[in-house]
Amino acid sequence: MSKRLQVILQDPEYRDIQRAARLRRMSIAEWVRQALVQARKSEPSREVASKLEVIRAAARMDFPAADIDRMLEEIEQGYGLGRQP
Repeated sequence: MSKRLQVILQDPEYRDIQRAARLRRMSIAEWVRQALVQARKSEPSREVASKLEVIRAAARMDFPAADIDRMLEEIEQGYGLGRQP
């Protein structure tokens, strides 16, 4: 189902949007729809509290890991084994 949305703009704002739509050879309505899609995509996909809970749960895990100095040493050794361009 489609819904109608009314937005009140000042004349200069409207002219800017009208110009932008014209440059892209689309209607103002289509330009606004695409702008709203882009705005929604830039919003965080989950609530901050939910993201923090996932991080906290991961931090509570107790996975085996080597000593950090040993891991860094092995990484550095691995760099020396790589091919040179």
